[in-house]
Amino acid sequence: MSIKEFVQKFYKSDALIDSEIMKTYLHPDVKLEWNSTKGLIEMDHDSMLEMANELSRAYVRSKVRISHILAEDDLVSIRYSHFVKTIENPREEMLLAHFTTIWQIKDDKFYRGYQMSQFS
Repeated sequence: MSIKEFVQKFYKSDALIDSEIMKTYLHPDVKLEWNSTKGLIEMDHDSMLEMANELSRAYVRSKVRISHILAEDDLVSIRYSHFVKTIENPREEMLLAHFTTIWQIKDDKFYRGYQMSQFS
């Protein structure tokens, strides 16, 4: 599987709201630098898994719509929109945010990430 396919498989799965799935994709030394509306958030392996756990408590379904994905060497850039369905209203899909992320892949796992998000 190419690194582009690896990244697509991750975002098409429920990994963003399921820490057990997410765990299979993360390098033990993973680091994510996320520029959000709250400022810079630096995440490691444990904090990424905790974020997935938190999202799973609020949302019953997660869907990612990828608009762009580019790969070169060990880097993949992806632009996507993240949609969720809440526990309170599982029939309504809600846009959570738009994301642009650059991932470095090492040992067939996410190793370094640089992410920007914009809420709608």
